[in-house]
Amino acid sequence: MNPPYAHPDPDRDYANGAFIPGATDYPARWQAKSAAFRAGLGPRARLDLPYGPEARQKLDLFLPDTPARGTVVFVHGGYWLAFGREDWSHLAAGPLARGWAVALPSYTLAPEARIGAMTREIAAALRFVAAEIPGPLIVTGHSAGGHLAARMGCADLHLPVARVVPISPLAELEPLRATAMNRDLRLDAEEVAAESPARLALRRGTSAHVWVGSQERPAFLWQARTLSEEWGCPWTPAPGQHHFNVIDGLEDPASPLTETLLSL
Repeated sequence: MNPPYAHPDPDRDYANGAFIPGATDYPARWQAKSAAFRAGLGPRARLDLPYGPEARQKLDLFLPDTPARGTVVFVHGGYWLAFGREDWSHLAAGPLARGWAVALPSYTLAPEARIGAMTREIAAALRFVAAEIPGPLIVTGHSAGGHLAARMGCADLHLPVARVVPISPLAELEPLRATAMNRDLRLDAEEVAAESPARLALRRGTSAHVWVGSQERPAFLWQARTLSEEWGCPWTPAPGQHHFNVIDGLEDPASPLTETLLSL
């Protein structure tokens, strides 16, 4: 299943930084804000908790100052090739201020792992979190993390997930087979079919809402709308937001994104 516009250069379809002013400045800002956020939480930040035996199978768990209402899990993006949980701690601020615990897992990246293995790792992280913190489990994530968040809501995994809010998700993986990054991702037809949330059923009892920036690349708007149509769930193209700032609302407990995330 490819987008109807079928751009002759698939890599351009999924190139975000080339179309965002000051794109190269974002990672350093994210890292600085995340470090400051962790430092400010003191003992309410439980860091480097292992949910599996491998080096990147660890998560950070941030606790509110009252008994948690449940847990939000944020899965980071980076085209399954880059970044880690340490780059995104600041995005816990909104749900944390609303009384939710927030967990951020890392996972093994490509080419060391294939996407199906990453799905299994994040599922293991969710089971770990569910055993640690009582209450509802909400999963969100951005870009490739949006894909993994969406997978956590799919019926085949049988996970106790109350709600998924994929942000700018890669929901249909077939177009990525034509990109240069597939040399590391190694997507084939079988894995595309098994790991594309847009081809899988949403688990009964799990609610969903797809979020994307209105100023994102056409491919990401197509991905978001495709998932919302296949799942029959709402989608929001957030006004004026691009692929790098669409996540900023998670820092604000009163933002439309945080409100949507926590609307069980």
